[in-house]
Amino acid sequence: MPFVKTTSILKILRWSYTVPILCYVLFMVMIWMLTVPLKPNIKPKYPLADKLEDTFEIRIKNSNFNSDKAVEPSEEKNEYLVNVNNAENVRKSEKQILTEVFRQADKNNDEKLDSKELSQWIRIKIVQHISEAVGNNYGLFMKIDINPRNGVVTWKEYHAYFLRKRGFSEKFVHSHDERRHKGLQRAIKEQIMRDKALWAEAARTNPDSLTVDEFLAFTHPESSVTNQLVLVDELFDKFDRDGDDILTENEFAVLQTEGHGDETMIVRQDEEQRRHEFRTSIDLNGDGKADRRELLHYVAPQSPRHSEHEAEALLALSDSDHDNMLSLNEILAHPDLFLKSKMVDTARSFHDEF
Repeated sequence: MPFVKTTSILKILRWSYTVPILCYVLFMVMIWMLTVPLKPNIKPKYPLADKLEDTFEIRIKNSNFNSDKAVEPSEEKNEYLVNVNNAENVRKSEKQILTEVFRQADKNNDEKLDSKELSQWIRIKIVQHISEAVGNNYGLFMKIDINPRNGVVTWKEYHAYFLRKRGFSEKFVHSHDERRHKGLQRAIKEQIMRDKALWAEAARTNPDSLTVDEFLAFTHPESSVTNQLVLVDELFDKFDRDGDDILTENEFAVLQTEGHGDETMIVRQDEEQRRHEFRTSIDLNGDGKADRRELLHYVAPQSPRHSEHEAEALLALSDSDHDNMLSLNEILAHPDLFLKSKMVDTARSFHDEF
């Protein structure tokens, strides 16, 4: 009897544990069946982005973005579509700009730009740019020369102005380490380095500060009379073989290079072109010689030769039907070439050269 009672008690205890476990398992199975979603029968929301997802790596472009952290797929697709739309808008804007410039340059309305029309328009843009650069230089100089206002702009003053223009707070400007540039994006650091190099070239009287004209040479080197005088000196050094500060047609047209020992090699390559250049662009009074004043006119960006050379280059690179004229379609076929040229963006073209 005692053995039978013990066995019954063990069975009861075993069932008391088993039943709750079975109930819990059945309950979880029911929950799972109710929560598993049915497969949706809808089209992908971003078919183009899905197709190109393996080809393009899309990242969110902002100053706080961590390049080591992956972007969610939905964010990548959204960003791709935004970039596509932005690129399309940019192309439309560029087309509008080029079309408007073409219409303004086409003075006879024949839907073509010959070299004369192209050159005249480019010269208008150059003169306009130089006038604006010189006219705005003093105002900008005075705006930066504030600490102290002493008639020169120091690098510290300019660097503070540079940071403020890019939206940095006064606290950041005053506490910024100019040697390490901590906290600045790489593109801004690179711009500072370029400015530093241009500053070193422009600062002729004091390496730490710029006068008004030196500041113009720094911001618009093509507009500075000081820079133009340097170019004249370089022409004399290169061509004025007798050192009389007068450049003759023969000196300019016939290039002479030094050889070994007493030997001298005379180079006559493109001599006729150089003689034509001297007669039409340098020798203003036609006496066969050029003094410093004439050479200063020659190197000045307002000189017709700059616009003529630019027009010739644009024609050579984009005149696909070889009729020595440009149509709107030929210009639109080379958007990058014309958008960066003096025909459209004169300031950028000059600054890339200098």
